[in-house]
Amino acid sequence: MNNINGHGGGRRSAMASMDFYRRVPKDLTEATSLGAIMSIAAIAVMTILFLSETIAFARTSMGTAITLDENDQPQIRLNFNITLMDLHCDFVSVDVWDTLGTNRQNVTKNIEKWQLDEEGQRRIFSGRNREQREVVHEEHEETLEELHEDGEQAVELTPDNFQEFLNEHEMAFIDMYAPWCIWCQRLHPTWEKFGEEVHKLRMPVGVGKVNCVTYPQLCKDQKVMAFPTLRWYKNKEMILPDYKMDRTVDALVGYTKRKLEMEEKYKNWEANNPSDNRMKPSAGNSRPEHPGCQVSGHLMVNRVPGNFHIEAKSVNHNLNAAMTNLTHRVNHLSFGEPITKLA
Repeated sequence: MNNINGHGGGRRSAMASMDFYRRVPKDLTEATSLGAIMSIAAIAVMTILFLSETIAFARTSMGTAITLDENDQPQIRLNFNITLMDLHCDFVSVDVWDTLGTNRQNVTKNIEKWQLDEEGQRRIFSGRNREQREVVHEEHEETLEELHEDGEQAVELTPDNFQEFLNEHEMAFIDMYAPWCIWCQRLHPTWEKFGEEVHKLRMPVGVGKVNCVTYPQLCKDQKVMAFPTLRWYKNKEMILPDYKMDRTVDALVGYTKRKLEMEEKYKNWEANNPSDNRMKPSAGNSRPEHPGCQVSGHLMVNRVPGNFHIEAKSVNHNLNAAMTNLTHRVNHLSFGEPITKLA
């Protein structure tokens, strides 16, 4: 019997050692004078802190301080590096405005542009930002209606005959325009006269035009970003970059002759050197031209409220709003002299 009780007592003792909620002995719960003094002191401190914080919160005050900048330079340097995902460098303008009346458009000093590829990587250095040169337009005594009296040499193209036109002409030069565009209106008689000249000289080039307001989807498929877009086609494929020189009959005819001469040289060389790729002349083939641009550099701006912004515009085109995408990423933006990396 004793063994049984002893064995049971051992099990209870082992179980009691696992108790996490043990009782406090009574002698530790008895009140003492020292404990009472410490409790009163704690209550007093808490009361004082509560009252002081409440009073401080209720008695708020406002103060004004003026600190003068020790730098006496009238201007500050603004550094930036911005990537525009889908806008050609030709149409990027950096403008500055401030409350003193400064209004500088297309700032060119200390600004560089890089053309980007489809993955947003630098591909071609577009040079330092420069003033956009205004192209020369030709004035004509005849109206467009008078030029059309003997027929239109610049064929009006539609989605129905666009591909057929390219199929019929190995080489084609097409004007993609909008009737409301002032530059397009100035070009219309020149383009018609250019078509007449091509016909007169019997050049193997098709001259056409597309109304991008009437046929917006066609121009969207051709990635027309601005009006007018003068684009060369070879074997039904667009040849980039687009024509951006003077808009006169002589300039257009000269450009067409150079294209044809280049193509003739290429064909002659290919016939005489079928397997030799050395010194191969260019056939005027299209080069990759993804419309992305990285703009970087710095501006010297006045130390007053103002802003700088990047605008899509051109002095020789009206941008196609349906194809103008200003999505961008700010890679860097800072003020002051750049901090050189420590070696």
